[in-house]
Amino acid sequence: MHMLKKCRIFAVIFGEEQSMNQKFEHFEPMWELSPIWATLTQEERERAAQEVKIVHYEKNEVIHNDGDESAFVWMLLRGKVRIYKEGIGQRQQIIRLLKPYDIFGYRACTVNEPYNSSASAFEDCTVYRMDRAFFNALIQENGALCYQVMLMMAKDLAFSEIQTVNLTQKHIRGRLAESLLTLVKNYGYEEDGNTLAMLLPREDLANMSNMTTSNAIRTLSQFAQEGLLSIDGRHIKILDEPALEKISRLG
Repeated sequence: MHMLKKCRIFAVIFGEEQSMNQKFEHFEPMWELSPIWATLTQEERERAAQEVKIVHYEKNEVIHNDGDESAFVWMLLRGKVRIYKEGIGQRQQIIRLLKPYDIFGYRACTVNEPYNSSASAFEDCTVYRMDRAFFNALIQENGALCYQVMLMMAKDLAFSEIQTVNLTQKHIRGRLAESLLTLVKNYGYEEDGNTLAMLLPREDLANMSNMTTSNAIRTLSQFAQEGLLSIDGRHIKILDEPALEKISRLG
């Protein structure tokens, strides 16, 4: 399959990793990393140990394309993943940036529909990958897991509804402030407590905020002139988070 052309796949028996490339890495079992999978019974965990794979994707590698047949559910272990749609002129609209232990691809697999967005590695990343058939069997057999998946879907729906309002009704300054605050929420700060722990190209920041790259650069410069943040290359230091929250809130 195209989306697996370059990725390296590791067969996993938790505690006994076997790599097709003879590369050994240890990751905690999925049920120790996310409360969603903590609902699995002992028997289901033993089955998962046989079924779930560890997959590595290189920076900018496509994990799945919009319109691909839904075949897998993924949980991010390490790195960052962007979820996006392509519009006119192949311009990307970034829908979400994922952090470790976020789960994606599950909605399409649940309803056996093609993926309705694309996913790619923002940086080198590692994921747990589960076949659609196994995932659907689990949620049909395990009521507690099904409830957790329902809660996750409800939260994602709420996020999508809020984002729709943010991207269509807020002005440029409000949209960019919201994107910066989202990065703070997802990835936090470096050790200095101010620098975003995320090196995001201006184009991606623009794609998050539904604006052109030139508008994103111009608005960032305005924020810097106003003392809300400072810029050093791709490093952004947030100096006045409450002010950004106010700009986002007022739109």
